[in-house]
Amino acid sequence: MNPIPVTRTAVRFIPDPHRVVTKVFLPGEHIFPDGHSRAKVVIERILAMPETEVASTLAATKDRFAYRHRDLPAVLERNFGIVAHHIDNPGRLSQERRHLIGAYFTHEYSIEAAALCNPSLVPAPDQSGLNPGEQRFVMSLRAIGEGHISSIEFRSGVIDSHAGIIVDEPSRYATTGDRRDAIYDNEVFRSKLAELGALNEVAGNVLDPLPSRFTLEELEAAIEDLHRQGDGRPISVLTATTIHWLAASNYETIFAEGSQISERVIFPAGPSESHGMEDARFVQFTNDDGSTIYYGTYTAFGRSEILPQLIETADFVSFRIATLNGPCVQNKGIALFPRMIDGRYAALARQDAENNYFMMSDDVRFWYDTEKIQQPKRPWELMQLGNCGSPLETDAGWLVITHGVGPLRRYSIGAILLDTQDPCRVIGHLNEPLLEPNEDERDGYVPNVVYSCGSMIHGNDLVLPYGFSDVGTGIATVSLDDLLTRLTEK
Repeated sequence: MNPIPVTRTAVRFIPDPHRVVTKVFLPGEHIFPDGHSRAKVVIERILAMPETEVASTLAATKDRFAYRHRDLPAVLERNFGIVAHHIDNPGRLSQERRHLIGAYFTHEYSIEAAALCNPSLVPAPDQSGLNPGEQRFVMSLRAIGEGHISSIEFRSGVIDSHAGIIVDEPSRYATTGDRRDAIYDNEVFRSKLAELGALNEVAGNVLDPLPSRFTLEELEAAIEDLHRQGDGRPISVLTATTIHWLAASNYETIFAEGSQISERVIFPAGPSESHGMEDARFVQFTNDDGSTIYYGTYTAFGRSEILPQLIETADFVSFRIATLNGPCVQNKGIALFPRMIDGRYAALARQDAENNYFMMSDDVRFWYDTEKIQQPKRPWELMQLGNCGSPLETDAGWLVITHGVGPLRRYSIGAILLDTQDPCRVIGHLNEPLLEPNEDERDGYVPNVVYSCGSMIHGNDLVLPYGFSDVGTGIATVSLDDLLTRLTEK
């Protein structure tokens, strides 16, 4: 059977090592024989510098770095504040000396030095000012930097009436935004601790005195009360560590309203994602009342564990990060449907690391019911398969873009069609891949891979962004009629 025509556009997103964010730089907290920490020793050296040397060193630093960041003085002041507890009466210091101290405890991180891949595509919140047949989009991308740490970046642009892609010029700046602690629900917190095997007597002693909704400050005070009681049992220490780990994994990231969307980088900020945030699958979700919100599911990587997490945003300025809960969300590749089905949330997942599953829930953060709907059958997907983002609703059914892994760990992109009323029922599938890595796309950090985290329907076209070989990202278009015809052929 002839392959479905696929048009690879000229659009390419290639990693740019010049795009950097600032991070706090805290050298190893070595304690010297006299009891001083390394940070304190460095600060004392800076405090001993004459004012003229402080001024000249800071000026030279700004000359080298200020043009690379939108507001370097604010960064230096913030990072000074992080280490100011090592200084007696820090308020007495001049601004120049404060900023120089901040500079020594700051470093740049090249967020996409290794790769810019695995995109998802959604309609932008603002569709004003467009010509007929145009649609503005937001694209999320997995940026991979030093140490293979992944973060989430964004790009924007317009799809014209002929499915042409016009990408907005990205900003020269990048920023990680401001992290804010979440407000925690006591019952939800207990449920997740139970799932982690940490809801015990010690946890009860911490959580019982807290209100139904509590802050991180209140939680830390309750943990401190536990320590003051002198309970030094290993189970108490382990439970307190787990409680704090879970709390720190739920937070908000907020960016300046006036910043460009390409400047905003959701960088790992919780302990569950210390080694990266991978493969975000964003979806524009329509509530029953017609209002919309954006959800993004991603995989948080810690030192040795993975934790599926949920992003929630209305505007791509403020992002709420929360853990997903339940036995059905213990693996990678969760993708939400864009609306409720029969009054319940629905999602696809790969619960056992090789098959496609369908899930339903009354709560978007808790998943208990699942059913296998697809397993590997064809040579190009025989090793494992999964979804390539949220299902797309069509007149013929739910269109699901999939990925499959074949010989020599070669990733290809395929498609299946699910029944609109009964999404557990597969009513069509492609026998051959829709998209495979070509010769220009097969070499990279992870060779022989094409992979997507979410597509869009625009008019009569499927707009399919895809990452290739953990290097860059391209965009392809496919006639929706051609694809649905092939999927519904008997």
